[in-house]
Amino acid sequence: MTVMIAAIRKAARGVQRDYGEVSGLQVSVKGPADFVTASDKKAEKVLREELAKARPTYGFLGEEEGETKGQDPDHRWIIDPIDGTFNFMHALPLFALTIALERKGEIVAGVTYNPVTDELFHAEKGSGAFFNNKRMRVGARRELSESMVFCGLPNRADKTHDIQRKELAVMQTRCAGLRALGSTALDMAYTAMGRLDGGWTHGLKPWDMAAGILFIRESGGFVHGLKGEANPLNSGGYVCGNVDLLPQIKAALEEAKKI
Repeated sequence: MTVMIAAIRKAARGVQRDYGEVSGLQVSVKGPADFVTASDKKAEKVLREELAKARPTYGFLGEEEGETKGQDPDHRWIIDPIDGTFNFMHALPLFALTIALERKGEIVAGVTYNPVTDELFHAEKGSGAFFNNKRMRVGARRELSESMVFCGLPNRADKTHDIQRKELAVMQTRCAGLRALGSTALDMAYTAMGRLDGGWTHGLKPWDMAAGILFIRESGGFVHGLKGEANPLNSGGYVCGNVDLLPQIKAALEEAKKI
């Protein structure tokens, strides 16, 4: 954990310098409505260098540079240098750097950091989850009608527009408030600490949600794949909430399939 926190804080210094100066950033198009900035690349380089110094045999899976096999087949760092890049590009302070450690296919440690708000989330399997060193617990609301729920909105190239429109239509009639923040890493961290009550997102990669899965589970919540997978890491999306809300959110998503 000490290694992960030191690496993420070092990488965040460069991101913080670039934040607010988006007009001067080099931006290349990676795909329709999917952009990568020079800051993304610099931050991932720093993360890889710092983590490799401490654990030179571990492999890597990252958003910008893909997968690098390590000598140790059981351990892999999963990193997203800026989750919420589009927010970052518009100087919207809802983005984060995030790292997770995978051991034999299971996430055992995670760190997420928003350098603008100086909010640090971390967790280790079996040891709890923490926000700025204070223990996190998922919210205690029991009724969806009283809850604030998050969702991920598809970009224009996404193939799930139709089902997501139906899901939104149903959920808007079931929950008290619906939010789309633009950063899955923060969606999950905020759910773990009770700022949000639960939610769902399609179209994700492992680095988007690896740390967040551990945060929610170590905070007393539940995370499943959208098709019910026990391990959502490679499922492409997830649904999460506390023991009372998760089945209600799932039921609403199932109802949307019937429209």
